[in-house]
Formats: sequence, C-alpha cells, structure tokens
Amino acid sequence: MLNMVISLTLSTLSAALVMKFVTDSLPIVMAVSIVSFFLPFILIVRVVMKKVEALMMSAQHDVQANRAEKAIASLKQGLKYGQWQFYVKQQIFSQIGSILYMKRDFNEAVPYLEKGFVRNWVSMAMLGIAYMKKNKTKKMIETFDQAVSSSRKEPMVYALYAFCLDKVGERQKAISILQKGLKKTANDERLQENIELLQAGKKMKMKGFGDMWYQFHLEKQGALIKKQTKMMTGRRKQVVR
Repeated sequence: MLNMVISLTLSTLSAALVMKFVTDSLPIVMAVSIVSFFLPFILIVRVVMKKVEALMMSAQHDVQANRAEKAIASLKQGLKYGQWQFYVKQQIFSQIGSILYMKRDFNEAVPYLEKGFVRNWVSMAMLGIAYMKKNKTKKMIETFDQAVSSSRKEPMVYALYAFCLDKVGERQKAISILQKGLKKTANDERLQENIELLQAGKKMKMKGFGDMWYQFHLEKQGALIKKQTKMMTGRRKQVVR
C-alpha cells in the first residue's frame, strides 16, 4: 500500500537526518522515527477514507434513485483508492456485488462478492445464498461460517444461515446455529421464535427482520410483489385522508 511505503520512507529519512545532524541518542531517534511514521500514515488514511465514504454515499443515493448502473460505474472508479489503503478494494467489491445481487444479477454478482470484505456480513450472506442457489452447499457453509465469525452479534446473519441450512435439509444444524446466535445476541426474540418453529417441524418466519429480509431474495417473487402492492395501497389511503 502506498501509504505504508510513504510513511516508512519518511520515518527512515527522519531518523537518518536526526542521527546525522541532531543526535545519535537511540531513544530520541526512535521517537522521531515513530512520530514520522504515524503522522503521515494517519493523515493519508483519513484523506483516503473520506473520499471512499463520499463515493459510497453517492452510490447509495444512485441506488435509491434506481440508477444502479451509475452507482456501479462510480464504485469501479473508486478502486484506484485501493492502492492507498488496506481493504478499500474489498469494501468496494462488496458494494458492487450487493448492488448486482439486489438486481438479481446473481451470476454477475458472485465474482465481486467473492472478492468482497469478509466483515461485511450482508455481502457475505448474499454470497452464501448464491452458493446455495447453485447447489454448492459446502461453499455456502464455509461462507456463512465466516460471516457469523466476523459479525457475532448480528441476529439476522444467524437467521439467514439457519434458513439456508433448513433449505438444504440440515434442520438440526439450523437449530444449532440459531441456538448459538441466541447466546451471542442477548436472547433475540426472533431467533427464539424460529428455533421453536423448526423444532415443531414448521418453516422459519423472517418477516420480523423487516424490509431488509427482502433484499436477500429468499422470499418467493409473488410474496414480494404482494408486499409491495400492499405498501403502495397503504400510501394511497394515507394520501386520500
């Protein structure tokens, strides 16, 4: 990363100049070297991350305005910041993959999601679901294990994992994942409800997670259309009042 190279160069140069022109005292030289490394490093990180955050916000607004292609194009331009800061490329790949996934361009989304940021549990869950849809159960499990490991306190990631496990016939393992999530999320009521449903031989209920659930495209298309129609009807009624 360029910020690391620049910071190390400045640190080394500062130490050499102090030793040559000021003092050869090791504690002083070390102090100058450390300060000369961290000051530019932190400054570069802040500048780069502000640019990346602005890019992410702009892409989010484009997505909300149904300009997904524009959002993806902007994000791709931001890949240049990856040479300056660790994990920037991975975060951008996660965003691009998530946008493509939400558009139902699953095949196109997967390569981006695979290169995404492991701590982005949403994109990791999307990747896991994509593997499930392709009947790649082993990869699905590996991906969800990573998602859960990096987002231990997020109830929905456990629910999505369990939902997919139940889909592939692993009901007992699904119950085990939900029980694990229950301990990590301060006894989340939605997880408890789904444990009881699976133990009773019934299907999980995910609507308790709100609209976020629908972006994962695990609901049947008809149910999603019905929900959207209901929302539009409700808005019309509010306008009439």
